[in-house]
Amino acid sequence: MSRFVLNGVLHRAEAPGSMTMLDYLRTRLQLTAAKEGCAEGDCGACTIIRVGSSGRHEAVNACLMLVGQADGAEILTVEGLESANGGRITPVQEEMARLGGTQCGFCTPGFIAALVALGHDAGPLTDDTIHEALAGNLCRCTGYRPIVDAAREAGLSPFHQPARPPEPTPAQRHGGHAFFAPTSLAELLALRAEHPDAMLLAGGTDLGLDVSKERRQPPSVLHTARVRELCAVEEASDSVTFGAAVTYTEALPALEALYPSFGHIVRRLGSRQIRNLGTIGGNIGNASPIGDTPPCLIALDATLVVSSPGGEREIPIEDFFVGYRRTALGRDEVIRAIRLPKPAPGEIFRAYKVSKRYDQDISTVIGAYRITLDGGAVAAARIAYGGMAAVPARARRAEDALHGMAWSEAAALGAGAALAGDFRPITDHRGSAAYRMRVAANLLVRLWRDTAAPGGETDVMALGAAELR
Repeated sequence: MSRFVLNGVLHRAEAPGSMTMLDYLRTRLQLTAAKEGCAEGDCGACTIIRVGSSGRHEAVNACLMLVGQADGAEILTVEGLESANGGRITPVQEEMARLGGTQCGFCTPGFIAALVALGHDAGPLTDDTIHEALAGNLCRCTGYRPIVDAAREAGLSPFHQPARPPEPTPAQRHGGHAFFAPTSLAELLALRAEHPDAMLLAGGTDLGLDVSKERRQPPSVLHTARVRELCAVEEASDSVTFGAAVTYTEALPALEALYPSFGHIVRRLGSRQIRNLGTIGGNIGNASPIGDTPPCLIALDATLVVSSPGGEREIPIEDFFVGYRRTALGRDEVIRAIRLPKPAPGEIFRAYKVSKRYDQDISTVIGAYRITLDGGAVAAARIAYGGMAAVPARARRAEDALHGMAWSEAAALGAGAALAGDFRPITDHRGSAAYRMRVAANLLVRLWRDTAAPGGETDVMALGAAELR
C-alpha cells in the first residue's frame, strides 16, 4: 500500500495504487474540497499540493495523479491548510473571502491550492506569475480579477514547513492490483520483462485519462518517476540530455535557455499542475500525432537513448514514430533519455501551435522550424509538423523548397505550397484537412515575419547572430 504524509499525518492508503488521488480523497477519506470538474486536468478544481523530497511545493491535478504516485511524498489539501498555518486560516483564504474571489465556490479550493503552492515557490510574485500559476484553474463566476487581487493582497508568503515523508515503497499491492516504483534502470527493465503488459507510467497526464475518464484501472503499473537514471539533466559542450522521467517543470530552465520558443510551447501545452507531473519522455512514448514536443524535437534533430536488458541503442527521433500510436520501441525497451543538440551559429528556431484555446489545449497543427542562414540565404532547413499526418513528421519537400533561397516572404510562400507534397491531413473535430493545410502554410509566412525584421537582408543576418546570445 502507499504511504505518505497527508495534511501533517502519516497515512497508509488502503486502496489500489492505480486509483486516482481525487477518488481516494473524496470517496475513501471524505476530503471533498477538491472537486471533479473535467477529469482531464483542464479545470483545476481538483488541485492539491504535493511536497516532494526536495521540499518543493507543487500544484498537481488529483484527477490525474494516482495514489501510487503519492507514495513517499507529502500531500496537502485545502482541509489541511489551517493546521499547516499554525491553526489560523491562511492569508489567501482571508483575502479571497474579503475581496469576493469566490461566488459559487466550486472551483475555489483549487484556486486556493494553486496559490498556496505559488506562495512557496522561490520566484518573485508578479501579476505575470499569478496569471501563469492560475492558467490551469477555470472559474465561470468571478472574471478572475478578484482572485488575482486576493493573491496580490495576500502576499503569498510561505508558511508550511515540509514534513519528513516516509521511505518510498518499491511495490504496492492491493487486491488484484500492483503498482511498482523501481529506483534503478536495472529494476525497471527486470519488471518490464516480468510484466510486459503493465502500464508504463511517467507523469500520467495523458495515460491517467484511462483511469479518470474511462474508469479503467490497470492491474499493474510500472512507474518511472523514481528511476535515478531517468531523472537526470546532463549538459555537455554540444548537447543537453534529459532523462525520460524529467518533468516539464524540471526541463524548462534548460529548454528556455537553449530554445526560448520551445520553452514557450511547453508553457502553453499544460498548466503548472500538468507540468509538475508530465514528462517529455511520456509525451514521446505516448506517440500522439498531435503531441507538442515531438515536432520540436524532430526539427532540432534530437536523439532518443533507449535501454533494454541487452543494452542501449540510439534512435533519431524522426525514425521513432512508425505509425499511428506505434513506435520503434521493442517490448523489452524503455526510453531512457532524450539528447537535444545545442544551437549552432546562424541557426534560428521557432515553434508555433494553433489550437482552439490558446493555453492548455490540444494542438490542431503545430509547426517547428530550424533554419540556418548564410548571407541572408537559407543554407539549411529542418521543418516538422504535428497534426498533419498519422505521426509527427518532417516536411522534406518544404525544406528542399527553401534550401539555397534568399530568406524572403516569397520563399516562405513557396515552401508552404510544397507542403502539399509532404502531407495529406485528415478532417476531424479540431479542423478540416483544408484548414490544416492552410494553417501549416501560413505558419511558414509567420516564421518569415517573425524572424525577418524590416530592413531586409542585413537585419536577417543580424537576427541569426542574435539568436545565439
